[in-house]
Amino acid sequence: MTSTAKAPKAGVMKPSAEPSVEQIVVQNYLFQGLSTAALAKVLDWSTLSSEKLYSNRPVYTAYRPGVSLEFLYLIVSGGPVVVRSSPLDRIIALHYPGGCFGFGSLPIGFGKISLGFPSLVEAYKTTDVLKVPVEAVQRLYETQEGFRDRYNLLFELHEKFQYHLLNCGAYPPQAVATLFRGLIYQERDLGNQPDQFGVYTFDLPIDIIARTSQLNHRTVEQVLKGMEQNQLIETARSSDLSGDTIRVLNAEGMKEVYSTTRGKVQWWPLK
Repeated sequence: MTSTAKAPKAGVMKPSAEPSVEQIVVQNYLFQGLSTAALAKVLDWSTLSSEKLYSNRPVYTAYRPGVSLEFLYLIVSGGPVVVRSSPLDRIIALHYPGGCFGFGSLPIGFGKISLGFPSLVEAYKTTDVLKVPVEAVQRLYETQEGFRDRYNLLFELHEKFQYHLLNCGAYPPQAVATLFRGLIYQERDLGNQPDQFGVYTFDLPIDIIARTSQLNHRTVEQVLKGMEQNQLIETARSSDLSGDTIRVLNAEGMKEVYSTTRGKVQWWPLK
């Protein structure tokens, strides 16, 4: 949608919206490679609806046994959307534009066995989404092999992301690097990043890093400062009013920090 266009209210998206609903859909990871003509055979565009999700407002609770969603959410812009694990209030998933969320709570594919602790799903920042009815997702899953393969891969990426978080140590540089590595794997496999220069860009507030790595805000700030001084990352405080944009300049260097143990990062003062 252009900045001059009036944002539509929640409900059925108008075909005249810019960009069109068809363009939004095919740009999403799940639908890449599928033509609008092929999708039109199994997907009724009029059943897709748009919604604006506001920050600090719950969207739904994921992974509840016997409870499924009515929609799959495609992220159009804004975000990120986070998933908070209830027992520890720890962020266990982040979703950015080009991706989607809700698949773990749909009775489709691995969603039938994807159960766990009830976890709150919320938009950390205002997010525009497109909602695809579960019936349409089921039809696509059954008839479109490419869609089915990509849909199944979402569960693999979800497990790998949590694997990174669960295996991060208490050593602050490694803990923060673990989050970056998880995001790099996720966004790379989704085809969203990196850019032509190999740079990964994330809207990543310090609060999210702290809640994910289980560190306090001051420690996270010190780690990011060290990473920036050593050209691993670049913050965009001058061009980003929120100060939350972080660009990973050296993915391989970040991997080295991720692989270190206590006392092995020369720029971290506390051994």
